Amino acid sequence: MVFRVPIRSMATAARQSLKIGMLPADGIGREVLPGAKAAILALGSSIPKTEFIDLLAGFEYFTKTGTALPDETVETLKNECDCALFGAVSSPSRKVTGYSSPIVALRKKMDLYANIRPVKSVSVNPEGKPGVDLVVIRENTECLYVKQETQTVGEHGKEARATRLITERASRRIGELAFKMALERPHKHLTVIHKSNVLSITDGLFRETVRAVPTLPGVDGKYDDVTVAEQLVDSAVYRLFREPEIYDVMVAPNLYGDILSDAAAALVGSLGLVPSVNAGDSFVMGEPVHGSAPDIAGQNIANPLAAIRSAAMMLRHIGYGDGANRIERAVDSVLREGKVLTPDLGGKSKTSEVVDEVTKRI
Repeated sequence: MVFRVPIRSMATAARQSLKIGMLPADGIGREVLPGAKAAILALGSSIPKTEFIDLLAGFEYFTKTGTALPDETVETLKNECDCALFGAVSSPSRKVTGYSSPIVALRKKMDLYANIRPVKSVSVNPEGKPGVDLVVIRENTECLYVKQETQTVGEHGKEARATRLITERASRRIGELAFKMALERPHKHLTVIHKSNVLSITDGLFRETVRAVPTLPGVDGKYDDVTVAEQLVDSAVYRLFREPEIYDVMVAPNLYGDILSDAAAALVGSLGLVPSVNAGDSFVMGEPVHGSAPDIAGQNIANPLAAIRSAAMMLRHIGYGDGANRIERAVDSVLREGKVLTPDLGGKSKTSEVVDEVTKRI
């Protein structure tokens, strides 16, 4: 799967070592991230000597220390790591004083403005076309995720308000990335997701800014081959389930992209299969789309394939496409054979057994 050119300016040939920050965080994150590490190590000398740097973050860390994302973690990522992998976080649905999601904070502090989530099925025939093959590109720093909320008491009781931020700058750069990725894919089709029939100012700005990317100075017709469509977010979810083949690259504000990509995971059987990367202009962090799954944590039955695929995406983004291809082919082979699968896919295998099967095939 091709996503974009490497984002790091350092030539891969010049890199003598590869330092990867490892943030397992909460729940099954601690069980699936070792699988991603094992897959990277299975590549052997085809990538530079790899050093894994264990870093702290998460809700469980917050309950012990009062902070979910230590400054030391951020500084180490910025100053010592070439890239990173994040496991999962157990953000509670209730308000917890002083707590804020570490993954949301990391995206902002590291300026990882794009969350790229491919959703692709595995065909029975290795040479066959997948029934589902789309990418959701989610703006990663704005929308309701700026987390500016207030609660007051009005005439009729409590009133809660949230600020929704959409800026031209953020919309433009996610739009530019979306056009670049659409241009690299066979169908060269981009769908802009919005709800500007209701949110005419915020979603209107997102829609207008993304659609204007081909007219930016210096573009000079580069995106003439890209077909651009748009879809209201509610009808996009409906059509995603009815006719997923109409979608290629979808670009959306933060909240819509989060919901759409999770929904799309149902098309391929499990959230445990869907990878992502959080990408900026100078750093990339792989992250499986699934959550911390506290109901199965510690049982060695979590699906590690999304984490392993996220490691492959991360490697591709920093220039190791051959290694990424090897990992992805191994995962596809395991899925195609269907003998070693975790319970979410109808199998009876353990997390560790799936990891062993994948690494044998790399």
